[in-house]
Amino acid sequence: MSAAELSSVRPDASAIRTATGAVRRVQRYLASHHDDRDVRLVVDDDPDTLVVPRGALELLARILTHMAAGQAVSVVPTHAELTTQQAADLLNVSRPYLIGLLDDGKIEYRKVGKHRRVRADSLLDYLRKDDQERREVADELTELNREMGLY
Repeated sequence: MSAAELSSVRPDASAIRTATGAVRRVQRYLASHHDDRDVRLVVDDDPDTLVVPRGALELLARILTHMAAGQAVSVVPTHAELTTQQAADLLNVSRPYLIGLLDDGKIEYRKVGKHRRVRADSLLDYLRKDDQERREVADELTELNREMGLY
């Protein structure tokens, strides 16, 4: 995957305002049209409508939510193979830390010559597992606090 394909969109103040209004409308639509598999969009009073799958509109809602919060957004296909630097950037960790995760078998990768390539879906699996472990530890700490009367 090239650097251009992985580039992110960082919203400016105008884009944040636009995204804030748009995400509300998209979420209202999704909430009131549960059964729609395809969604028809009207663009600038164009008589032709654009039809997109519901999943694309759900993804758009998530993108708009991040943009409204002023966060940069990237879209990465799950099958994409990333360099170790791209993978580290997506995890927001250093490259040496990522290499340690790869060497420990926590994230799947393959070698292309002497270079490692990490599939985006392997990164997502790692993030899901890591989030789950963090939740479990937080739940345990909450329970311990409750038992000790510190809650």
